[in-house]
Amino acid sequence: MSDFRASTAASASGMQAQANRLRHVSENIANVDTPGYRRKIVSFDQVLDGGRATGQVETGPLKLDQSALPQIYDPSHPLASETGYYEGSNVNLVVEIADAREAQRSYEANLKMFDQARQMKSSLLDLLRR
Repeated sequence: MSDFRASTAASASGMQAQANRLRHVSENIANVDTPGYRRKIVSFDQVLDGGRATGQVETGPLKLDQSALPQIYDPSHPLASETGYYEGSNVNLVVEIADAREAQRSYEANLKMFDQARQMKSSLLDLLRR
């Protein structure tokens, strides 16, 4: 039964990590027009147990995209310098939508694996009860 527990734990950790990733992607999309906003980047780390990989993942430390912020010319903007420029956001909406789609598909794949393991465990228990 520990194999079933390990497979469901791996799938559950994947779902949690992808949900966290999707939350940060949503924050990036919400701030696409926020001056000075830097895109949040999510990484994944393996969960180790006594130095051994468990098959589970977790989100690593959150990083900010250090690419240059675009300079936007708008002399009437309250944050504009004396030259008329202010720093925009480095969020690329196309990249964020692609990341959101990938996170959603990965979440769904982990959900299917979780459900498959649960069904297999249920079928095995049914056979043992006979």
